[in-house]
Amino acid sequence: MTNPFDLTGRTALVTGAGRGVGAGVARSLALAGATVVVNDLHADRAEQVADSLPGAQALAFDVTDRAVVRRSVDAVVRDLGRLDILVHNAGVLDGGGRPARVVDLSPEVWQLQLDLNLTALQQLAQAVLPHQLDHGWGRIIQISSGAAARGLSIGVAAYGAAKAGGESLIRHLAVEYGAQNVTANALSLGMMEGLARVDEPAVQRMIRQIPTRRLGRPAEVGAAAVWLASEAGGLVNGQVIHLNGGMIFGR
Repeated sequence: MTNPFDLTGRTALVTGAGRGVGAGVARSLALAGATVVVNDLHADRAEQVADSLPGAQALAFDVTDRAVVRRSVDAVVRDLGRLDILVHNAGVLDGGGRPARVVDLSPEVWQLQLDLNLTALQQLAQAVLPHQLDHGWGRIIQISSGAAARGLSIGVAAYGAAKAGGESLIRHLAVEYGAQNVTANALSLGMMEGLARVDEPAVQRMIRQIPTRRLGRPAEVGAAAVWLASEAGGLVNGQVIHLNGGMIFGR
């Protein structure tokens, strides 16, 4: 029996995959058989993850630079023959480790979030789509956040607004290209492991709000990405899927 989750023969680009959730997604896709291109802004991070995965390669570039994105995607297709799966994960929670409420939000932090979470997604999709359409098959996956659906008081308004814009773009991509066998979906994450900037008592308070009473793991995001990227996930299109242990967002 054919494994419907087998990604052998598929090529995937995962942005921001040098650590954390991105590395977990890259690992899961590679274990499912895909040839994975590990992107990160920092070459050493990308290389370390790529070296740990079968058949993977590192490609460091800035996802906010339109010309560099285009050249990088074209290089992947030239070297590997195709680019079937795009997972856009690159981003930062805030502008440098210090969350800011709207009154204190600097123009630089606001623009950074828009560049990383909305404009970069558009640039990547615009570069990848022609190759996917040529092959008649493609998957575009945005790694989003519950902050896109729920107002929070922890100083992540710019991040949440930019992620919400990305989710809206995903829905439009899904409608525009679904008939050509290219799907687009978002994985909206709740509280994840690796909250280095949050003190332990705060983490424990957050966990008590999660029905499953634990933080999410990168491998769980990776498993969901494998599903969406596989033939088994082909009917899922234009959706925002919440991976948050049962936390209620949007109210």
